[in-house]
Amino acid sequence: MGEGRPGIRGQGRLNPPFRADHVGSLLRPREVNREAIREVVARQEAIGLQGITDGEFSRQWWHLDFLSQLDGVTLRDNPGPRFGGTEEQPPIPIVTGKVRYARPIMVDDFRFLKSCTRRTAKFTIPSPSMLHLRAGRNGIAYDDMDEFWADAAAAYRAAIAEFAKAGCTYLQLDDVAFAYLCDPRIRDTCRKNGDDPDALPARYAATIREALKDKPAGMTIAMHTCRGNFKSAWVAEGGYEPVAEAMFSSGVDAFFMEFDSSRAGGFEPLRFVPKDKTVVLGLVSSKTPRLETDLEQRIEQAARYVPLERLCLSPQCGFSSTHHGNKLTPDEQWRKLCLVVETASEVWK
Repeated sequence: MGEGRPGIRGQGRLNPPFRADHVGSLLRPREVNREAIREVVARQEAIGLQGITDGEFSRQWWHLDFLSQLDGVTLRDNPGPRFGGTEEQPPIPIVTGKVRYARPIMVDDFRFLKSCTRRTAKFTIPSPSMLHLRAGRNGIAYDDMDEFWADAAAAYRAAIAEFAKAGCTYLQLDDVAFAYLCDPRIRDTCRKNGDDPDALPARYAATIREALKDKPAGMTIAMHTCRGNFKSAWVAEGGYEPVAEAMFSSGVDAFFMEFDSSRAGGFEPLRFVPKDKTVVLGLVSSKTPRLETDLEQRIEQAARYVPLERLCLSPQCGFSSTHHGNKLTPDEQWRKLCLVVETASEVWK
């Protein structure tokens, strides 16, 4: 596993995703301000990361701060499925009017991040699927769902164009929808919400493809998918098999996929990955402080389905998808990220 292969640039890989990468969010300091962002950028650079985020310090929730600024989107209490082990539950977005991207959203946050690093500034936003998944058809105030999906794709095309204009070359769409739809309980909820869970993965993928239609050639767009991340709790479980073919047709350049526990199933669904796509293996848990000891072995197992040169390594999710943060200390978080960098350096020498 440690021997390099021709054409592999190892940790010096020039284009994202990088051999050692991360999903985006980092534990928030007591006082979040621009100086805190500068400090966390410097810390990422110091441990050897090439894709640099603002830790999502510029938002409260990984998805709601962006979605709620789209015209036609409001927030309501979460009726379920619920995160276990915590009374507090994140709100969910519902669509109450015509969806439009009427003004730049979070573009200034990206510009500030870019000004803080000479490495690749990576920015994350929720996928268009997140406008629909939690409330489903019952939470969409459109008579014609085809019109809704067209408007959602158009809003995201506009958002991507604004980020590109600001100099963004590495954008990530965070999308729990595909992984959630691997869980029978979530699928039952979809039916109650007025949807066919068998049809949703293809619908989500088609909308993402439409959103990416005008993507600039020099921009990498990745998708991250997981089974929930809120104060170290999760919502869904089940392997990727039911959604893999649809998910891999969504047109993004790379897939950050959760594989840190048995809840995510095995690597077999990776056999459907197109030959021009990269998979970032989320083998390191962001939910617990325990350091993984079997990473090289697991990368080798995944390489049976996707060649090693098209694999990378990361934590399975962010460390602070919401302002609450996961149940780790900052030191434990940085040890996890150092483990990712060190393992990638060993595997892709």
